[in-house]
Amino acid sequence: MDAVATISQPVDCPPWLQALNQHPTADSILMTKAFTFAERLHRGQKRKSGEDYIVHPVAVAGLLWDLGGDAQMVAAGFLHDILEDTQVTAETLTQEFGAEVTRLVEGVTKLSKFSFSSKTERQAESFRRMFLAMAQDIRVIVVKLADRLHNMRTLEYLSPEAQWRIARETLDIFAPLANRLGIWRFKWELEDLAFKYLEPESYRQMQQYVTEKRANREQQIEQVVGQLGGRLREMGIGFQEITGRPKHLYGIFQKMQRQQKEFHEIMDVAAVRIIVNTIDECYRALAVVHNSFTPVPGRFKDYVGLPKPNHYQSLHTVVIGPQGKPLEVQIRTLAMHYVAEYGIAAHWKYKEAGSGAKIKPADERFTWLRQLLEWQHDLKDAQEYVDNVRDNFFDQEVYVFTPKGDVVDLTAGATPVDFAYRIHTEVGNHCWGARVNGRLVPLHTPLRNGDIVDILTRENARPSLDWLNFVVTNTARNRIRQWYKKLNREDHIAQGKALLEAELGRSGLDNLLKSEVMATVAQRCNYPQVEDLLAALGYGEVSLKQVVGRWQEVVQQQTQTPEPESIPALGKSTSTHEVAGLHGLAHHLAQCCHPIPGEPIIGVVTLGGRGISIHRQDCANLKAIPVERLLPVNWSGVETSQQYQTYPAVIQVTVIDRVGVLKDILSRLSDQRINVSDVHMTTRANQTAVITLRVDVHNVAQLETALSHVRKISDILHLHRVGQEIKPDERN
Repeated sequence: MDAVATISQPVDCPPWLQALNQHPTADSILMTKAFTFAERLHRGQKRKSGEDYIVHPVAVAGLLWDLGGDAQMVAAGFLHDILEDTQVTAETLTQEFGAEVTRLVEGVTKLSKFSFSSKTERQAESFRRMFLAMAQDIRVIVVKLADRLHNMRTLEYLSPEAQWRIARETLDIFAPLANRLGIWRFKWELEDLAFKYLEPESYRQMQQYVTEKRANREQQIEQVVGQLGGRLREMGIGFQEITGRPKHLYGIFQKMQRQQKEFHEIMDVAAVRIIVNTIDECYRALAVVHNSFTPVPGRFKDYVGLPKPNHYQSLHTVVIGPQGKPLEVQIRTLAMHYVAEYGIAAHWKYKEAGSGAKIKPADERFTWLRQLLEWQHDLKDAQEYVDNVRDNFFDQEVYVFTPKGDVVDLTAGATPVDFAYRIHTEVGNHCWGARVNGRLVPLHTPLRNGDIVDILTRENARPSLDWLNFVVTNTARNRIRQWYKKLNREDHIAQGKALLEAELGRSGLDNLLKSEVMATVAQRCNYPQVEDLLAALGYGEVSLKQVVGRWQEVVQQQTQTPEPESIPALGKSTSTHEVAGLHGLAHHLAQCCHPIPGEPIIGVVTLGGRGISIHRQDCANLKAIPVERLLPVNWSGVETSQQYQTYPAVIQVTVIDRVGVLKDILSRLSDQRINVSDVHMTTRANQTAVITLRVDVHNVAQLETALSHVRKISDILHLHRVGQEIKPDERN
């Protein structure tokens, strides 16, 4: 708690309670009394935000009232911090509000000391205490969830360490608990708020993604809602409402991580919800949806016939919307909707023999909770109990232990290699084996909840590219690729040099790399030597734009602007077809570098009367051409009848050699409507491959767009355009 004593004025009764008191009942009188009691005792106390402390109990009680909680539960919301933060005793509370309210407040007070401890015995005891409290009165946990939700809403006022700890506990314990109880509106907000503090950069990125596409998404949803509403009326299907909404941020982020996809590749970032009157109308409405829009195969789920463990029911389908974008549609009855939004709060069973909201043996909604309670009696061993709890309660992640007993959370399906990189990059890089629960296991073994994992390391051990075939976490994948890129230093130096050569020109590059200017550039990029900078440029640790930017800064500061002597400087042209400046002279495009409309070119007077050969300005063969044979030429800006003409270009891609990588590259090129006329692939002993492709494009803009999509493939180590044609005897 963060109560601090000061002097403050009385706080007014919340508006919803004032409205109830216009027609007083026994329930409204009890809740008003609880508010007045809490306001008086918390008066003068402040939260870290500077607000009066009573703001927090009022918010908690409001959340519980919105859920449909009864008067005793809402009263407990007002009073839940009384026993911990004031001098009031349980006896006094019973005298004022009765045994039922006191039992709820005491239950929440005990749970406030709940800790996701790394010690197995304490952890098992925490679980037992929480589940026992749930069995005695399920409302205790709901009050605690409301308490946690409001605390998460105001987490910004705590220290970064406290923010991370509370957010981690929220995501690990309370969000799954809200999910198990079916309280969706609590679950998604708890997850998004925890996500905000645990992964702030990813959270901001997700916000940006969703915001950028909001206008198009809202337009699509509005069109779908209008079209479906009209069709349902035509078919005589009664419906309560049709609404659209975006998916919550953490849910989209999880899907991106799980499917290893970018945001634009995720199919259903928004959903349309149809609420009808009967189960029969659910299936009839589904037929209308599938008749109105093309369904995506394999994306239909019937949670009406087969409800989830928390009794969530709905029909889910994904269709192609009017703008060609996938859209999820959910269909349910009003009763199903209430259960989906409010969970257990849709089925309150109070006042049963004066025992509160105890779990009844016939209540199938709590089979999972009864099982946990049975284990509590049957499994005396703390480790065994924790194992069973984890296996059955936390179903979206896997939780394992270090040999010292610390908890490590990983994506479901994670392996010892994922665990090693989660501990530390060097542990992963030097891992050679693993013991799980004391036994040696293969590194590709999927970890289970409760496993104790011990990573075996050796100084001379190194990562294997085979690991990329089974690791599931992005951290492990990125660290393995990063290590491999640094390993091939000489190749990366050459690649970095080639990138600079393409940007700055061949002439004088070797002298430039040995100059004081480049030494200064390397130091400004935080690399001690020029070769270190080139290697980093080659494997992507630093971008070409950064290096060129630093080089320009240094040159400007030294007021030295060396003029190239070998090749005339020509501006880039945005034209698309014919070569200008030759005025009827015979000319042809050089086969060594395959110039493409839109990139800088230069003419070369050929020997033997073959006219003018048109080269790219960065063609490697120009180095041997005397300056007097060079002609300034440019692409014409005039469209001709050859506007659909294609030009060849040769690109070379160095990749991690795995099954399907060539297919992925060809698929990206096909998506950009680019024809591949020739392919040559060479594998290397170090588990890499070099793929050379000849493609046909209209202009350099089309080529650059296509290559940008290819570069996004995670297994790409290097990609560049080459100036040599594939030799006939090297073709497949």
